[in-house]
Amino acid sequence: MNEKSTAGRRANVLGIHSIDHFAVEVPELEDARRFYTLFGLDVRDKDGRLELYTRGNPHRWAIISQGGDTRRLCYLSFGVYPDEMAAFRSHLDDCGVQLIEAPAGAETSGIWFSGFDGLPINVRAADKATPSEKSHFSFVSSEPGKSGAIPNSKAPPVHPRRLSHFAIFTTDVNAAIDYYEKTLGLRLSDKSEPAVAFLHGVHGSDHHLLALVLSDRRGMHHNSWDVGSVMEVGLGGATMARAGYGPNWGVGQHVLGANYFYYVRDPWGSFSEYSADIDFIPHDVDWPSANHAPEDSMFLWGPDPFPEFIQNTEPAEA
Repeated sequence: MNEKSTAGRRANVLGIHSIDHFAVEVPELEDARRFYTLFGLDVRDKDGRLELYTRGNPHRWAIISQGGDTRRLCYLSFGVYPDEMAAFRSHLDDCGVQLIEAPAGAETSGIWFSGFDGLPINVRAADKATPSEKSHFSFVSSEPGKSGAIPNSKAPPVHPRRLSHFAIFTTDVNAAIDYYEKTLGLRLSDKSEPAVAFLHGVHGSDHHLLALVLSDRRGMHHNSWDVGSVMEVGLGGATMARAGYGPNWGVGQHVLGANYFYYVRDPWGSFSEYSADIDFIPHDVDWPSANHAPEDSMFLWGPDPFPEFIQNTEPAEA
């Protein structure tokens, strides 16, 4: 297949361009409102649910609904270019996916099918929400002779700019890589067998749009949000920790993706990550993916993660 790139889009290659949004159920919506508002997101009410936006960005990144006694990942929705929808329908039919009805309460637009581990997947025509260039990043400093001190009483709030990536638990990382490459056109960026893998979009995306983490069942590990400096990573994490959320992990720098991170544990045992300066893979670059040893795959510096960091707290599907 000809992979000549054109106009910021890899030509003649079928693949999703973005995570359009994710959907989760939680026991209490007010807990979600408090958590995500303090995290710095724009939390809006709609039809008895919450929708997550980032300040100044019209894109809806998530839908939070009230469900049972525990958190549950309901589905993932991916965006494709509108002129590729017919081709995607034919492609998914050739892949033999099991088409399904949209989950209760979800929008019916696009194509719905049962993904790896039975996770509902939606493919829809949508504007590209993933950036087409590396996000702006800065080190906050002061000029010589001027104070860079920021009193705690005047610390600015941290507002993430966009969803960076989403990490799911899966029962077989290598099989899931093959599945998402085949069905969605994602490509492997890097992995560390058998525990974790990172996949990017062919039309230009961060080092990973989708991360895969080994477990005995499916579920959500974390959602990651882009900020513009290490200061914002640390300040956001400190704000959440001071409010009583935790245990958390950070500040540190990852090896794969190279982003600075701070993971905040939410009220349901999964995580939201402040992320800055992640590697970017342009649409016309063939990334040299590799399998990395565990000691060379998780973090370059920072505190050791606590044992529960890789625990899947989501219940098995009935």
